[in-house]
Amino acid sequence: MESIPFSEKDLAQLEEHGIGIEEALQQVNAIREGFPYPDVISSASLERGIIRIEPSEQKEYLDIWEQHLASCPKTIYKMVPASGAASRMFKDLISFAKAEYNEPQTEAEKTFFEHIDDFAFSERLNEACLRNEWKSLGKLIAAGKYKTITENLIEPKGMNYGNLPKGLLLFHTYPDFKITAAEEHLSEGALYTRQANGSVNIHFTVSPEHKQAFRALIEQRVPLFKDYYGLNFNVTYSVQKPETDTLALTEENELFRKEDGTLLFRPGGHGALISNLGELPDADVVFIKNIDNVEPDYYKAHTIIYKKLLGGVLVEARRESFRYLKQLESDHVSHSDLEKMADFLANVFEIRHPEQKSLSDAELKTFVKAYLNRPIRVCGMVRNEGEPGGGPFIVRETDGTTSLQILESSQFDLSREDQKALFENGRFFNPVDLVCSIVNYKGEPFDLKQFVNSKTAFIAYKSSGGRNLKAMERPGLWNGAMHYWNTIFVEVPIQTFNPVKTVNDLLRPQHQLGLKK
Repeated sequence: MESIPFSEKDLAQLEEHGIGIEEALQQVNAIREGFPYPDVISSASLERGIIRIEPSEQKEYLDIWEQHLASCPKTIYKMVPASGAASRMFKDLISFAKAEYNEPQTEAEKTFFEHIDDFAFSERLNEACLRNEWKSLGKLIAAGKYKTITENLIEPKGMNYGNLPKGLLLFHTYPDFKITAAEEHLSEGALYTRQANGSVNIHFTVSPEHKQAFRALIEQRVPLFKDYYGLNFNVTYSVQKPETDTLALTEENELFRKEDGTLLFRPGGHGALISNLGELPDADVVFIKNIDNVEPDYYKAHTIIYKKLLGGVLVEARRESFRYLKQLESDHVSHSDLEKMADFLANVFEIRHPEQKSLSDAELKTFVKAYLNRPIRVCGMVRNEGEPGGGPFIVRETDGTTSLQILESSQFDLSREDQKALFENGRFFNPVDLVCSIVNYKGEPFDLKQFVNSKTAFIAYKSSGGRNLKAMERPGLWNGAMHYWNTIFVEVPIQTFNPVKTVNDLLRPQHQLGLKK
């Protein structure tokens, strides 16, 4: 390994972040050398890799999930990654605020101002304008003061929506109140994670600077949800740990330093949240869904049904896995039983050994035991309708086995036409709709860090202080951080996917349905 490129001040910084020298050197070398592309065999499809739950099967899986809710002795969680700022959501308006023209020109700008009264936050925006400008929204628009309105929406002097996390923004309007994205997740949790003791357990991962604001909002609103649903809401929070931050390099592969000479550390990406997931106390099953993928109550039916169906698929697959693992504790397992276990791995998780037929019983037993004894995730997949992001694929591992993986475009060598076609021709998209089992067949929690594929990190090209830099982003939470989990892909309807990537997405019917007077 290369000589240590760190000064004593650097070492003190590393220690403050909880990053060891060996880890720091590995980061530097990884950024310099890059990461290998996975060996992608094909995109997952209904023909291979994705299952469809037929209407005739739905009752069975729904019953399985309800029975698990009624009998589970551990805690079922809904985990919501919610640390991301809303700046990208308002990028069009931020650009407008800096533009040389004063009236809306682009389609996005025109749409926003034409429908400004239809946003759940319009009343508070009007209040901010009255407070700061002594004029209402209507009067400011009549006077052509569009930039003044924008500033009151996105800047600290007004609502500060350009700097707040999405979870704290008002998303939806109900007859008697407005509601934030974070609150919609409380409502969802009540409808598919309610346990026999009447508890609902929601966990938000938040940025440190916004943790108190999240806590204040939830503490204020939880009594309303408790009264409405007759349930107890246990809401917890965690932040991304400093030791998951990563170093940055210059374009010349030297340590990137800030103007004061100190090292620049960057958040390691959402994959760092695997530690947060693994530390949920007494966890059994955990649902994971992004903060901005929510809908009002009157549009939740598909989401609730399919969340329960995914839970039923998970419980059934885990039940079979645990049964086989307990059977494998015996010294004498027949060849026929070992083949059934191998077939289960192949048919349910798409894990196939290239030389299964030639393995001895001892080798086959070692194989099935190692691969069955893993965390399990069931991932909903929607039909690809042009949304940006990753999708489901089948890859070949270095040991020759196959597995199901969620891959992003950055994990493909897009300079190769065959790889580009593989990525672009996939028929399904990852909406981040997961349910996870993180305990083994003895009921003990897995050490989830043992199932991360560190080679699936990637290099991100960013800038700081006007200078370009290269940084390492850790394997994504549902990508490489769960690479060595056992995976099931399930087709879910597009109605379950209602993300808010730009502010104008809140004008879509699924966020406005029934609200017009």
